[in-house]
Parts: sequence; structure tokens; C-alpha cells
Amino acid sequence: MTGEDKKTLERMINGELKWEELKPIISDRKDPSRFEKILDILHEKTSWNEKILIPLHEHLYVVVKDGERIVKCDCGHEFGDYRKNWKLKCRVRVRDTFETLEELYPKYMSSHPDWMELREFFCPGCFTLLDTESVPPGYHVVFNFLPDIDAFYEKWLGRKAPDK
Repeated sequence: MTGEDKKTLERMINGELKWEELKPIISDRKDPSRFEKILDILHEKTSWNEKILIPLHEHLYVVVKDGERIVKCDCGHEFGDYRKNWKLKCRVRVRDTFETLEELYPKYMSSHPDWMELREFFCPGCFTLLDTESVPPGYHVVFNFLPDIDAFYEKWLGRKAPDK
């Protein structure tokens, strides 16, 4: 359980650890209180009061608000019920032409727009890029992850998930 202090975990979350510092954290036994420490660190980075149940992405969390579990961004924007695809409430940029794809890829290095489109999902509150998808044109919006929060808390943490 080396390097499990809050300051080191914060540096880990921020991507500031050297490999020599990170390797023991990855390979050694985990501190049983690590999850709570990480939630504290993540909550300190936000300006809102709702309890974080679980992080979804770098800037997204499932939180408890008024007894409901919702997806919330760092900036405070709320996407609604965590069981629904939060991407459907994002601002979306679709790159589906050679011109828009060549803004990212060198000429002749991107897929053909008839075969692939690149979708970028932005938070409507802060315009942070939250996710991207590379899919065939017309393909449905991908629902990345639906966590079983209750099972996670009960099986991994040995307690009931907070509801308030």
C-alpha cells in the first residue's frame, strides 16, 4: 500500500506521477480507503455539493441529487438520469467531410467520409470535449457504460450505495 496518501493520489489523477511512483500504486495491494480518497479529491475539484457516487469519465460523474442518480459535469451541467445516454444531451460536432477530417488527420490518412464519421461530444455548460466516436455514418450514438452502482458498492465496498 505504498503511495496511497491523498496528495499522491491527487497527483495520480492529474497525471503528474512518474512511472517509478505510479508502478507501485498499480501493482501493490490497494488501500481499502482509496475509493473514498479519490471521491474526496474529485469532489474538491467541483463547485457543487452533490455527493459523487462514481466517476464515469474524466469530467463526468454519477451523483445523488434530490434522491435521484444523475450524470453531472465538472462545471455543474446536469445530463439527467444516469441510466440514459448522456451523449444525447451534448452539443455534437460531426466531422464527415474530407475538409473537417483533415483538420485532425494528415491528407490521405483519414477514413473516407462515406465509411466513417467522427463525432465529438461537448458539454453544453462548459464546452469541454467529453468523448468522441468513430462510427459508420448513420450509426446510433454509442452508450459507453452503464455502471451497476448498487452491486459495485455492495460487492466491492461492502456497504450500501448512498441515496442522499
